[in-house]
Amino acid sequence: MNRDEDLEDKLISLFQWLHAHPEIGFEEKNTTARLRDELEQAGIEVLDSGLPTGLIARITGTRPGKVIGLRCDIDALPIREESGLPYSSQNEGRMHACGHDSHATIMLGAALLLNRHRQTMRGTVKIIFQPAEEVIGGAQRVMATGLLDDLNMILGVHSYPGFPAGTLGLAEGSVMASVDRFAITIHGMGTHAAEPQRGIDPIVVQAALVQSLQTIVSRSVSPFSHSVVSVTHVESGSTWNVIPETAVLEGTVRTLEPADRTFIENKIRKMTQLVAEAYDAEADVTWIPGPAAVVNDSALYHVAAKAAKQMGFKVGKPEDTMGGEDFSCYLERCPGLFIRVGTGGGYPSHHPRFTVDPSALYPAAWFFSGLTLDLQDA
Repeated sequence: MNRDEDLEDKLISLFQWLHAHPEIGFEEKNTTARLRDELEQAGIEVLDSGLPTGLIARITGTRPGKVIGLRCDIDALPIREESGLPYSSQNEGRMHACGHDSHATIMLGAALLLNRHRQTMRGTVKIIFQPAEEVIGGAQRVMATGLLDDLNMILGVHSYPGFPAGTLGLAEGSVMASVDRFAITIHGMGTHAAEPQRGIDPIVVQAALVQSLQTIVSRSVSPFSHSVVSVTHVESGSTWNVIPETAVLEGTVRTLEPADRTFIENKIRKMTQLVAEAYDAEADVTWIPGPAAVVNDSALYHVAAKAAKQMGFKVGKPEDTMGGEDFSCYLERCPGLFIRVGTGGGYPSHHPRFTVDPSALYPAAWFFSGLTLDLQDA
């Protein structure tokens, strides 16, 4: 790897600024302004997307070729930072605890490197600085601009504390799960707690339903599939001596296969109605679909794995996860590859002490720019 110390220093400085000024989803105005300034200073075209936050830049080569997307996310989390870094968050209760500051830095670095090859480069590269990945909705808003309708392929980046700097996480097939949310309201009949026979206790129904939902994965889904049903919020009642009218529960479903996703939704709906009826209660199910599973293209995986080894990177397979990512929204348009960049740090994503090793930034930017050029020439 040919190191450009000036660019490496520039990227570290940008990363530290982004880390110190985190903004949550759809509020990334200062982040967007800083990224826009960096791109425009380098002479890179920023497209008129109409996005309130986030942006799309374009680098066009002098020869015909593919349209390749490079996507990163830019939003932070509502977490109070405890990392102790000298460039810790200056925005109280906001923190880049998932590495999106490093993602934006890496893709900006890739854009700056690619811009140097503009006179000899084939095709077009579109760099997507996406808002609001953590709150869901950012990818859909970017896609709605229509500016990515011509993509032939897309590459995504994500920090990975499980690997040290200099190691890339690559895998083919499903690498992130679909993310769906459900909310169930149980309607009973309120009464005095001393006279339960005069009412219909929704808490009993709620308890039975929580237990029943856990059997879906264990007894109705193949053990060779990967699925999760988690009930994460239960609530009912307001005092100790009254059986309430209603009870609510919420949770999430994660799957890797579309068939399992559909099956589990239908099973939850059916099970909820039957359990409620067994106790003479009624129940409503609200289903809030989120991003689909992220499925890495096999051909792109093999090109990237070969390029990574030729460029001197160590390559490993990240641990399987049922976490989700709206990168899948772009995969509905074209094939893609979601790549993990080893960033060390010792603490997992979303932890108040999460950190990124800055030495990972320049090499990752160099890799994405090099891989993009390889894909254009393939």
